[in-house]
Amino acid sequence: MGVARRPFDPAEHGWTKMTYRQGDVRDAEALEAAFEGADVVVHLAFLVTGAAGAPTTRAINVDGTLNAFRAAASAGARRFVYASSVAAYGFHADNPVGMREEWPTRPADRLFYAQEKAELEEALAAAAPDHPELGVYVLRPPVVLGPHVVGGKSKLAGRLLPVGRRAARAAERVPLPLPVLAPDLPIQLIHEADVGSAFLQCIVGAGPPGAYNIAADDVLTAADIVRELGLRPVTVGSGLLGRAARRVASLPVPGFLPQVTSWAEAASHPTVVDISKAKRELHWQPRYSSREALRATLADPS
Repeated sequence: MGVARRPFDPAEHGWTKMTYRQGDVRDAEALEAAFEGADVVVHLAFLVTGAAGAPTTRAINVDGTLNAFRAAASAGARRFVYASSVAAYGFHADNPVGMREEWPTRPADRLFYAQEKAELEEALAAAAPDHPELGVYVLRPPVVLGPHVVGGKSKLAGRLLPVGRRAARAAERVPLPLPVLAPDLPIQLIHEADVGSAFLQCIVGAGPPGAYNIAADDVLTAADIVRELGLRPVTVGSGLLGRAARRVASLPVPGFLPQVTSWAEAASHPTVVDISKAKRELHWQPRYSSREALRATLADPS
């Protein structure tokens, strides 16, 4: 059973074992009806850009996630699998490189997405003891890439680095690589297929409930990504970038723009995690490196 807001026909994809029901995570009764008889509930719904505005974003992200958890408990499900993020750790100056799950999740200073991820992890941890029959699994991936996630070089540039779509398109028209500023910031990625396999391990209960960091084994730099985009990196210190990122994130801008500009905070401090717990307890292993995930995205012709 799949539930989402948009119309979807599983048959168009050749999926014969899936049934689909259109619904909204803000509708608790609809979720309870959809989850009836479910053994496992996997919750993915989350607004990322913030363009819908803070009230709508929060109603879907925070209230919607808690609605899904309560509906799963009411349905008698055995496992609730929640897609969190490494952003739940925040971007604090004292965060170590290679954070383990024991390191506290703490709301970011500005980025709503990271704030809500941290808030939800705390809320789920507080609610779990009241439902001991429902095992709660939390996965914390970094940026997810792959052929079905981001299409084409221009979109990837706009998503990962302050390169911009114009620079990436221009790079394909000139004989020499264009220079682009690249902070000396370590960056972890993960391939969409590895995220899927981690979810599967949670779904079948391959390990105990709890929070798990998942990522590729290798760590790239911004310069590595710039080169893969066909541009020439000009390295700048991460300290300078961090100060600039925090300033941009705190700019007083109107409307929904604070939700958008707050994403700059993600570049203020590295968010690199240790994945040994997932390997050891969840019996999960990434098949793809960060570089392979990046190249799989760039190879997509869309």
